[in-house]
Amino acid sequence: MEIERWERSEEISDAEKKLIQEIWSRVYANCEDVGVSILIRFFVNFPSAKQYFSQFKHMEDPLEMERSLQLRKHARRVMGAINTVVENLNDSEKVSSVLALVGKAHALKHKVEPIYFKKLTGVMLEVIAEEYPNDFTPEAHGAWTKMKTLIYTHVTAAYKEVGWAQ
Repeated sequence: MEIERWERSEEISDAEKKLIQEIWSRVYANCEDVGVSILIRFFVNFPSAKQYFSQFKHMEDPLEMERSLQLRKHARRVMGAINTVVENLNDSEKVSSVLALVGKAHALKHKVEPIYFKKLTGVMLEVIAEEYPNDFTPEAHGAWTKMKTLIYTHVTAAYKEVGWAQ
């Protein structure tokens, strides 16, 4: 069993925030398709994550997943939450509040192991880098790595706050 480390996020500079927001505006223009691609890759790479989704935990075929209305709906919710974070990168209280809600819901209601957020955000970076290779420069990769850590740090802080015990 992996012992979870509660990490601190590295400060995202103003230039990096702008870069994240510019790339995200292109990604979010294809919100549902990119979100579905992220979730399918996530479930293919980490099939144990499907245990938390009664609607599609039995699905093995990526094409079946792609056609699932429930998976599409969840993809839109995930992308919407990330969009709120990206839009509010200059408002740390709003970012904390949004990610605390996500973390608490997943800890208390859905009982999702926090490590899945690290895995999901890693998959998110892979998919964005592949789908937008011209935008995903080394600088962009660095900025998005900080964004990934920011998401994971805030979500897992919410788990800690509610007394999550593995």
